[in-house]
Amino acid sequence: MQLDFSLAEEPDEPREPKIFSVGELTSRIRGLLESAVGDVWVEGEISNYRKQSSGHHYFTLKDAGSQIAAVMFAGDARSLKGGVLEEGQAIQAFGRVTVYEARGQYQLVVKRVQFQGTGALLAKFEALKRKLATEGLFAAERKRELPTYPRRIGLITSPTGAAIRDFLNVLWRRQPSVEVVLFPVRVQGAGASREIVAALEAFAQGKGIGSVDLLVVTRGGGSIEDLWEFNEEHLARAIAASPIPVVSAVGHEIDFTIADFVADLRAPTPSAAAELIVSDGGSVTRHLKQTTQRMHYACRNSLDLMAGRVTAARRSAGFFEPARRIREHQQELDRRMSDLHFYPETRVREYRQRLEQFQYLGRSVSTAVALTRERLEQKAARLELMSPLATLERGYTVTMDAKGNLLRSRQGAQGELVTRFVDGEVRSRIT
Repeated sequence: MQLDFSLAEEPDEPREPKIFSVGELTSRIRGLLESAVGDVWVEGEISNYRKQSSGHHYFTLKDAGSQIAAVMFAGDARSLKGGVLEEGQAIQAFGRVTVYEARGQYQLVVKRVQFQGTGALLAKFEALKRKLATEGLFAAERKRELPTYPRRIGLITSPTGAAIRDFLNVLWRRQPSVEVVLFPVRVQGAGASREIVAALEAFAQGKGIGSVDLLVVTRGGGSIEDLWEFNEEHLARAIAASPIPVVSAVGHEIDFTIADFVADLRAPTPSAAAELIVSDGGSVTRHLKQTTQRMHYACRNSLDLMAGRVTAARRSAGFFEPARRIREHQQELDRRMSDLHFYPETRVREYRQRLEQFQYLGRSVSTAVALTRERLEQKAARLELMSPLATLERGYTVTMDAKGNLLRSRQGAQGELVTRFVDGEVRSRIT
């Protein structure tokens, strides 16, 4: 819609001018903007971004020459679905152009956002990073140890980039004996990630390459768009599935890719990768020399010890009189054999004598028991004869006073008496 601001011809008779209040004028402008522009898509870069505690997002959307204030209310922000608005992000915003009447400022009320360029790639990067982290592909426990002294290294990179020169210069300066097998691939542009996956599979299967101790995937620095092929999901899964340990050295120290997170080791630069995977040749040589010296000293000490033992043996009597020493040993053997035959017979005789002693002791005890029993029977018979009960059986009685004292004469007989017969008692009273 085109707005006509041309001046109309003056009327023949002057009229009173229309005087608007600020609010009326602002409201009229808002109506004109909303009806003339309405809902639009606007492309630009976010600046002056802030998010309020209410959940509303306020920012300025700008390009090289202009800018417009923008707001995305909390209810509409749910449409981001995990995407993040941030400073410097390029977006495409859909919304309605209107006027914020309190300030008399026109603005874009954003309803929906789609990320583009760096912003879209960052959102995709974060989403894939969260997904693979949830699956455990970044877990420290699944990282494999690199060989301490690799002899053959598989290098996956571009043969014309600066990364291969930096890597090989440091590698061979530190360890000239290491063999490097180059698998040339593209490291930028659509399809580069699939070439890298094919290289990983070729090394895993040893197709005309032979075995290697570890793999290095590397390239130089660049923008997020340049490094994007190293953020592809199929490449990350191929690195995780590789049976050979993988070192990722992509970009500069500040650059991070999905390949870095899933690899067994992340190196900040190609040169740093070479330093991390091989030991310095000078330090290895010094270590080998020290080890050789220690082995030399240990062997010399062992030889000196054995030489001393040989000298002592040569000076011993056994070395000069071997026949006599042999006879002495034979004689000692005969003595021990004789003792071996004599010992059982002696022990048997001792046990037989002890058994006879025990048998004699048993017979003595039986005899003593029989004599004791006979004596007891004789004494029991005597006691039986002397028993008062026997006297009673012969017809006699026994008389006692009331207290049970035996009466031996009539003088003690008084009061109540108890007379005991053989078959019972009779009580009587003296009158």
